[in-house]
Amino acid sequence: MTTRMFGQKVARREDPRLVTGNGRYLDDLGAGALAAAFVRSPHAHADIVDIDVSGAIDVEGVIAVWTHEDLPGQAAERLPMLLPHPSIVAPMTGFALAKDHVNFVGEPIAMVIAEDRYVAEDAAGRIEVDYEFLPPVVGVRQARAAERTVHECAPDNVAAHYVQEVGDAPASIDAAAHVLELELDFERSACMPMEGKGVLAQWNTDDESLLVHSSTQTSTGLRAALAAKLEVPLTKVEVIAPDVGGAFGVKINHPWPEELAVACAARALRVPVKWTEDRREHFISSAHERAQVQHVRVGFDDDGRILGLDVKFWHDNGAYLPYGVIVPLNTSTHVMGPYAVPAYRCEYWSLYTNTVIVTPYRGAGRAHAVFMMERTMDAIADRLGLDRAEVRLNNFVREFPHPMGVVMQDGAEGCIDSGDFVTSMAKLKALVGWDEFREYRERARAEGRRVGLGIGCYIESTGAGPYEGGHIEVETSGRVNVWTGLTTQGQAHATVFAQIVADELGVPMEDVHVITGDTRKMPYSVGTWGSRGGVMAGNALHLTAKKVKAKALRIAAEALEASPEDLEIVDGMVGVKGDPSSAMPLAAVSVLSNPLRYAFDESAKAATQFARPAKMDAPPVAPGDEPGLDEQDFFSPMRSTVANGMHAAIVEIDPETADISVLRYCVVHDCGPMINPMVVEGQVHGGVAQGIGGALYERMAYDSDGQLLNASFMDFLMPFASEVPTVETDHLESPSPLNPLGIKGAGEAGTIPTAAVIASAIEDAEGFEIRQMPLDPSTLWELRRHSANGEIDRLRRSAQQTDGHAANETTRTSA
Repeated sequence: MTTRMFGQKVARREDPRLVTGNGRYLDDLGAGALAAAFVRSPHAHADIVDIDVSGAIDVEGVIAVWTHEDLPGQAAERLPMLLPHPSIVAPMTGFALAKDHVNFVGEPIAMVIAEDRYVAEDAAGRIEVDYEFLPPVVGVRQARAAERTVHECAPDNVAAHYVQEVGDAPASIDAAAHVLELELDFERSACMPMEGKGVLAQWNTDDESLLVHSSTQTSTGLRAALAAKLEVPLTKVEVIAPDVGGAFGVKINHPWPEELAVACAARALRVPVKWTEDRREHFISSAHERAQVQHVRVGFDDDGRILGLDVKFWHDNGAYLPYGVIVPLNTSTHVMGPYAVPAYRCEYWSLYTNTVIVTPYRGAGRAHAVFMMERTMDAIADRLGLDRAEVRLNNFVREFPHPMGVVMQDGAEGCIDSGDFVTSMAKLKALVGWDEFREYRERARAEGRRVGLGIGCYIESTGAGPYEGGHIEVETSGRVNVWTGLTTQGQAHATVFAQIVADELGVPMEDVHVITGDTRKMPYSVGTWGSRGGVMAGNALHLTAKKVKAKALRIAAEALEASPEDLEIVDGMVGVKGDPSSAMPLAAVSVLSNPLRYAFDESAKAATQFARPAKMDAPPVAPGDEPGLDEQDFFSPMRSTVANGMHAAIVEIDPETADISVLRYCVVHDCGPMINPMVVEGQVHGGVAQGIGGALYERMAYDSDGQLLNASFMDFLMPFASEVPTVETDHLESPSPLNPLGIKGAGEAGTIPTAAVIASAIEDAEGFEIRQMPLDPSTLWELRRHSANGEIDRLRRSAQQTDGHAANETTRTSA
């Protein structure tokens, strides 16, 4: 009997190939291709007066040098605004190669194509660009002050402005027994996948088609964008995502300037052209995330129940807005979290600055929302002298589905479709030892140690539409080929999708082979982002497998002279239920599904015209049917599912140096039924590691001239394994009613609440407010000193009135 695969801890099938060096990443491809290198702006804001490429043209091995004027047709126009939204009041995107102006350090200006990368880089260094310098806008507060402007179309630097309301929050707050206001800061950071971006483009002169390999999160989206910009038919462009060494959101933007420029060069030169990003390029020209300044005003009763919540925040979207306002929009729609907030108002401003663009980074704006809400929950508990967990329990949503009243990133009204927050809190308290922590703290104090306990709760919209598809083919050998348009960057798609298909088809999992990210087989797809892979492609493949199974049972029923309802598929054998003697292999059914004229092997003989009696009353392929055991289907949800969870952490802080150590980290997570608990655990563990990085280490430090001061791993810090404790987990599985498998996403859950949890724990240990993340030891040491002198509030006020570099320096010593 086939063991049910759904819910089993199956080892990842991808790993043996990848860890033994047999992966095929972008830079492993294109042997012999010409290489591209880019001249990038060293200035944050300037007009381009002149570009002199003469010094590069004569370098031996240089094939071509391109500037903006060499880009053809639509490729010379601005890059697309991928996600239009009503809040965007001043849309602005960049060019594949800068035209007339540069707006951040790292913006590509010229492209050199040479025989190899070494020659291309040397030649790029010989290109001279004359600039007329303009004053840069750096940081949220300077952008908000609007004394300097990034783009003429946005004189106030506002790219987008949006308000969402549920009830009358200001009136509810004014009527409340208690009112609090908080000022919060979330600093700019960035994800650092092991593999940077890269693209290989090949033009076929015979049929005038383009084949592109790219380290991308959305091969179908990149295909459509390149077809539009190169002005060629969509059917003449194909995009393949090879093995991708991590993405975390940065590879969802498309087309990147380099992807379009390289594709143009490949078509013009009629030879393959390749570009792979180096680490410094990734720091200064790939997307960043995170930076927001936040204001919270909340009204509540004596039990800490929120009566009204009014938040405002200012978001730094960088120099351009190619990926729209998904990050601030997600922030605005997730602030209420798992809590029943009767009146809510949110207003945001997304601002242009002369820094690298901002696109989603694992969590995509939700971490900001959780930071706002969970810092507010702790502040309410502190004001009332109540237990922090009790205040949260008093506010939890208890009935499902729970309409949220705000419009989410998928365009539908948000709704928490399932969950049990009270049970999750009980699990978390038991896991971390919440009720026993007071005793532990006293023992630590007696030993001269300073420890703190933090908590954070969150929700996450997952599985956003509009759709995702699946294609399944059963070969005559019994091999099951599975395609989905999703790309893969480490999410174990080859494992979990095989589990789903094996279960539904009743075949051994080793017979199922999954292929992702190839537009040649699946031209319709939306991409891998937003914890949607399992929900969207998983359900699409589930539905597709059902169609394949139904067809297999119908064909086998005729051969076995039985009713399809009496048949089942077990271990790849189709037979009559309860009668093992009356059965045939699924491989044989595949043979029969395709009437043949020619027998190309022994098994094919069974499908030829003389192998069985001809039907005199019907054609070999019935009307509406198709040859082959081969089906395709799509899944399109009404709205996003909402996963949820709760985290707790215990930190220890050195009394002298303020060095911060995370001693324990506990997670209770609810993503519905888990396809593969081992994979979910891995997603949570990896997410927590990135969350700790965002809480304690990762900060993009710009100076007042818009220069990134820490654009290397010597200066930009990330946690090592030694900084991440063993992540302790428990799970709740509340099925979603919104899809056939009842599943919810899990990819970003570990990251979303971590900064809030660590802030809560540090505040608990130190005894004064924590209002900014990330928080490093030097900043915490200064906070201690100012707290002792009663200076924190004064410093915070000073930070709010200061712009640019001075503001950055001041906020490092403020809460």
